[in-house]
Amino acid sequence: MNKAKNMKLTSFDELLDKQYGKKGTKKRDDFENGFEEFKLGMLIQKARLERGLTQEQLAEKCGTNKSYISKVENNIKDVRLSTLQKIVEKGLGGKLELGISL
Repeated sequence: MNKAKNMKLTSFDELLDKQYGKKGTKKRDDFENGFEEFKLGMLIQKARLERGLTQEQLAEKCGTNKSYISKVENNIKDVRLSTLQKIVEKGLGGKLELGISL
């Protein structure tokens, strides 16, 4: 008998439900909020690398320091919206776009 027929596939949402609880629970909300912060740092790092910039070069372009850029990329520091805008627009030459989901 084929083992694949006996295997039940689990979706990513089902795994999250099992590990962190259903959407709307505190544990799941904390996880998802942490992921968004992590994702933001990764997006900044990816854009910086695509433009061939070091953290120090990016910091100079947007008026901050290398340590701050490192902390943002590694999700160690909360970033103010105005500072995020400077990093994206002045430092990376991009456009910051925000959205709200209800």
